[in-house]
Amino acid sequence: MAQFPFTSYCWAVGTTSFRTVDFNVKIERQLVLLNEFWAILENKNEKWESNNPLQEKYYRFMQDIGFVVGNAGRPDKDARQVTSGLVDIGLIDNERRLTDAGKALLNIAKTGDFKGDNPLQISADSFIYMKQLLKTSNNVDGNIIRPFVITAYALLKLGYLSDDEFTYLIPLCTTHKNTMFIIDAIDCLRNGKGSIDEIILARLMAMENYKVALKYFLATETTEDVITAVGMNRKSRTYDKPYYAFYKLLYKIVFDKDGGSVLPLYELSKKLNGKPATLWRQYLFNSASRKKIESDGLAVLNDVPLLKAVSENDFKQLFFEQMHLFKARATLSDYADLNTRYFKTTDTMIFADGKVIFDVVPHCWLHSTIDELPSIAFSVSDKLSEEVRLSEIAPFLAINEGKLYANLKKLYGITVKTADEAKNVINDERYKRLNALIDERFTRESLIDLFSKFENRDDNAIRQAVTNNADIPTIFEYVLGIAWYIISDRKGDLLSYMNLSLEADLLPRTHASGGNADIEYLYEETESYPAHCLLLEATLLDNSNQRRAEMEPVSRHLGDYKLKTGDENAYCVFISTFLHRNVISDFRNRKTYQYYSDQYENCVDGLKILPLATAELRTILERKIGYERLYSLFEGAYRSNESVPTWYEREVIGEL
Repeated sequence: MAQFPFTSYCWAVGTTSFRTVDFNVKIERQLVLLNEFWAILENKNEKWESNNPLQEKYYRFMQDIGFVVGNAGRPDKDARQVTSGLVDIGLIDNERRLTDAGKALLNIAKTGDFKGDNPLQISADSFIYMKQLLKTSNNVDGNIIRPFVITAYALLKLGYLSDDEFTYLIPLCTTHKNTMFIIDAIDCLRNGKGSIDEIILARLMAMENYKVALKYFLATETTEDVITAVGMNRKSRTYDKPYYAFYKLLYKIVFDKDGGSVLPLYELSKKLNGKPATLWRQYLFNSASRKKIESDGLAVLNDVPLLKAVSENDFKQLFFEQMHLFKARATLSDYADLNTRYFKTTDTMIFADGKVIFDVVPHCWLHSTIDELPSIAFSVSDKLSEEVRLSEIAPFLAINEGKLYANLKKLYGITVKTADEAKNVINDERYKRLNALIDERFTRESLIDLFSKFENRDDNAIRQAVTNNADIPTIFEYVLGIAWYIISDRKGDLLSYMNLSLEADLLPRTHASGGNADIEYLYEETESYPAHCLLLEATLLDNSNQRRAEMEPVSRHLGDYKLKTGDENAYCVFISTFLHRNVISDFRNRKTYQYYSDQYENCVDGLKILPLATAELRTILERKIGYERLYSLFEGAYRSNESVPTWYEREVIGEL
């Protein structure tokens, strides 16, 4: 029996075995765990190699910490898989020991200082990820390709990439020749010429193994062994066995017009392996109703080329192409999520509104490098494991602020002369995007719905609505910040007030270090209130956990803030989905509490802390109550002498 080996036709960053929610924080925690694991005396001189119990030992180490759950059948394999993506991007070496680049990222994660001190104005960790991805390469069938570099080149040439172009076409760029073919094909596609499927097929059928397999298929009687041979399944030929019966039923429908085979074909399609099963059904059937398929027979079939084949050779060629097209689409779709996660770590690309674009400053920087990028796109970097300057990756990558500002004028029509002016311009651009994001995804109605989901702890729905790269408490703080921005009539520098790490698309992400995520909202003096800072403290803890975890920290944060700033008007609103009665009591009694500095040299006389449940926050949003009225309400509630058992109901709920 002939053998046709599978040959890769696309690149992917990392591994699908490490495709996880909270992506950034999982990478950081993995670095922390590996660092701790190798620090254990008995592990220090061990080798990370096949059949070494050390790999299973690391899995058990992760299991004990709670980083992995369940009990893997092959713990050594799982240990390799969850770390291999970090090897690919140079944060650890093949021995799973931290490289210099990995140590630099670990240091940032440990200190919790993610603020960026770089001309691109991206966070410190993102700057490291960007440099690593500029160096990261794949070997695709003997061809070297740097995925991030080639994607950057395509973005610069084309201006943007649609989600489908990013998913199905750019990963097919594995040589300079087919990169130019794909870019030209995308340009034609946008002008109404061709289709994504035609481009994918052209890429596949240009490969020798597909040419030889098709020639063999056309010249050989179709059997199960032939089908599984030309299927070239990456894992095992046995996965393709259902295609033989599927092929025979299709043949009867096309050449015998056998309506009785339509329902069996639909049922058999479900036995095909993975996502191609769905793609076949979408391609062939115009109904998913079993009853309708059974009653209407041939009438439920779509008008597609495969079903209109006039000869057996035409039928076999179309079947072969369709089978491999759907396999390729499934693979590319699977990789797209992974590629997106890695690229988003750089904070240079924005994935939103069905498009991928460069953020403003990275675009202005890389625009000057467009002619030089291909010179490194198809080579291996010898500095993957090193923490280096951009110029050490390639001299042309050094950031020239003069060129950057010139491109800001050329590409965006914005004139700046200094770094401070550039920061102001970029900040204005971010707020335009923030306000557009709120208008589209975080309206009052959406926020009200989200707070209900927090109250019910519908975590999956929350992640789907916001992001899967942040944990639920971080998302809660982010949504609260957005809500307060709306309550404050979108005034104030929310992006700096939130103390959260945001991706380029302005959605939140979680880091391993945790840290202070309080929102410090600054208000200028108006006729309704003095200049002051409002500290928003958020928690999803309930019952006794809330009482133990929140009473002391909330008071300490406000006390320390007032001691540090001298802002006598600063106060705190504590927001939760549930308010414990003794938390309310404790905060009310802080009104007469004296908070001292370390050596008793300074004292804050009384702390103004107001508890607020998300149920009331929903009411505030529903009734469009603004901050001026809330300030007055909070002030009145704070000064009230109402007893604790009835205070919240009468002075807060009753006044809304």
